[in-house]
Amino acid sequence: MVDDKTAGMPLNPETILTHAGRHPERDRGYVNTPVYRGSTILFSTLDDLESPEPRYDYGRTGNPSSSAVEDLVTELEGAAGTVLAPSGLSAISLALMSVLNAGDELLVSDSAYQPTRRVADGVLARMGVIVRYFDPRIGGGIETLLTDKTRAIFIESPGSITFEVQDLPAIAAVAGPRNIAIVVDNSWATPLYYHPLALGADIVVHAGTKMFVGHSDAMFGTASANAKWFAALKDTHLRLGLCASPDDCFIAARGMRTLALRMKEHSVRSTEVAGWLEGRPGVSKVIHPALASHPDHALFLRDFSGAGSVFSVVLEPRPRAALAAMVDGFRLFSMGWSWGGFESLCLPVHPEKIRTATSWTEPGNMLRFHIGLEGVEDIKADLDAALARYRAA
Repeated sequence: MVDDKTAGMPLNPETILTHAGRHPERDRGYVNTPVYRGSTILFSTLDDLESPEPRYDYGRTGNPSSSAVEDLVTELEGAAGTVLAPSGLSAISLALMSVLNAGDELLVSDSAYQPTRRVADGVLARMGVIVRYFDPRIGGGIETLLTDKTRAIFIESPGSITFEVQDLPAIAAVAGPRNIAIVVDNSWATPLYYHPLALGADIVVHAGTKMFVGHSDAMFGTASANAKWFAALKDTHLRLGLCASPDDCFIAARGMRTLALRMKEHSVRSTEVAGWLEGRPGVSKVIHPALASHPDHALFLRDFSGAGSVFSVVLEPRPRAALAAMVDGFRLFSMGWSWGGFESLCLPVHPEKIRTATSWTEPGNMLRFHIGLEGVEDIKADLDAALARYRAA
């Protein structure tokens, strides 16, 4: 929660990011909650030891470092509560295991990134969960896929490779009355620009490694639930023994203090660079929901208040050698599997290899870009030189 001085005030998300989860009066005046490392909690009396709801009882179940982040994310998401995980993927696994049992059916957006699919097709399927994938643009048409076994729907909006925006309110309108839990990966837009719980979702997850941490120096995940599902989420979290390192909690809390400022820059820069790329020789298509050319642009304008840092580009068909000449010669962009940090990244991606409910038939090489905090004109110059190498190879 926000501190006592701001309790009851209608707060802007920027103010929440600045104040929530901090309690200098409890932490000897320190601005940010210090790192609390430890496993054993000592109790002064038998009554304290046997308390049914102790604030802290063991290192795995929480400490002031983790509470600071939980309170902050809960406030931002408008959730009943938040639990922390050691990675984004573990947060996704936790959320799905909290709402599913053997024999249940899970529907997964075909735009979900590959690690999520591996959890669904490997672990969950092995444990007796039926997994089916659906067209990310199905909207309310998902009603035709629901069965008496459907217990959960997983959405990644927009998809972090192909960037389809999913009509969450339409999906919630048909899933909610059937008591089907909706889990949304909100890593791209963050709770600053997208509010899944307010649009009908039950649990929202983040690869906090990315935008929350913001500096590519910690692994981290969060899962936040509404009042209906938080007890199950918290219980599953406890039983699985998941916990985030106190050091990583501190790094995440520190990163989130500047999230609003960073997200503004990432949003403006990614949209500007994406629009500029639409007119460059060698580029067949730019896939960014904030651009008017995107097929889901109207949904984006309706449900989102800003854009993330990541988008994809389809290049004109060329052999692998041309792609290698392009990416190997970058001066500012590096190749890496993540995104969300201060540095610009580029990654060749292959959605055609993982799609099952829909086909990806765009010809040409496809790249996913994360636009970092370098000078925009320097970024454009690096991309221009790279496209020239691609066309010339």
